[in-house]
Amino acid sequence: MQEIWSNIVLFSPRLLEGTLITIQLTAISLIFSLIIGLAVALGKITHNKTINRICNFYISIVRGTPLLVQLLYVYFVFPDIGISLTAFQAAIVALSINESAYLAETFRAGIKSIPKGQMEAAQAIGMDYSLAMRRIILPQAIRNVIPAIGNSAIVLIKNSSLAAVITVTELMHNGNLLAASTYQNIQIFTMVAIVYWVLHYPLSLFVDYLEKRGAAHHVTSNQH
Repeated sequence: MQEIWSNIVLFSPRLLEGTLITIQLTAISLIFSLIIGLAVALGKITHNKTINRICNFYISIVRGTPLLVQLLYVYFVFPDIGISLTAFQAAIVALSINESAYLAETFRAGIKSIPKGQMEAAQAIGMDYSLAMRRIILPQAIRNVIPAIGNSAIVLIKNSSLAAVITVTELMHNGNLLAASTYQNIQIFTMVAIVYWVLHYPLSLFVDYLEKRGAAHHVTSNQH
C-alpha cells in the first residue's frame, strides 16, 4: 500500500501537467466549435441554396469521417499545403471542426424550436431578418441548447485523448509515457481514468441540472 501511495505522489505532477493541457484543449476547442457551429447552423437555414449546400456538405464530410483521421489529416497534410501547425494547434483545429458539425445541428434544432410567429412579429415591427435573428431568435435558441453544449464539452474532454496520437502532451499522452517508462500500467492508467472521470462528472451533473431546470420551466410555461 505504501508503494502505491509513493507511486501516486511520484506520477501525479506529470499527470497534472497533462490534465492542464487537456483542459486547455477542451476549452479552446469548445469556443471555436461554438463559433463555427453557429455559423454553419445559420448557413443551413438560409434561403441561399449555395451556402446551404456548402454547409450540408461540410457537416456530411466531418460527421462521416473519424476524428482520428481528421487529426492526422490536419497534422500531416496541412503542412504539405503550406499551413504549418504545432501539434497543439492541429489538435485544436481538428477537435473544433469535428465538434462544430454536431453543434451546427444542435443550433439548427434550437433555432427551429422557436415559433415562426416570433420572427414574423419582429419583422412586423420593422426589424430585418438579421436583426430579428440576433435579438429575438438566437438568445432563446442558445438558452434552449445550453444542456447540449454541456454535453459537447463532455465529448471534447474524452475526444481530446486522441491528441496523444499526434504527440500533444495531454493527459493520455503523459500517461502512456509514464506507463512505458515505469511498467506500472495498472496504477497509471487507473489514475488517468480517474482524472477523466473527475473532469467529466461535475459537467455531467451540471448538464443534468440544466435539463431538469429546462423541463420544469417548460411545464410551468405550459401551465400558464
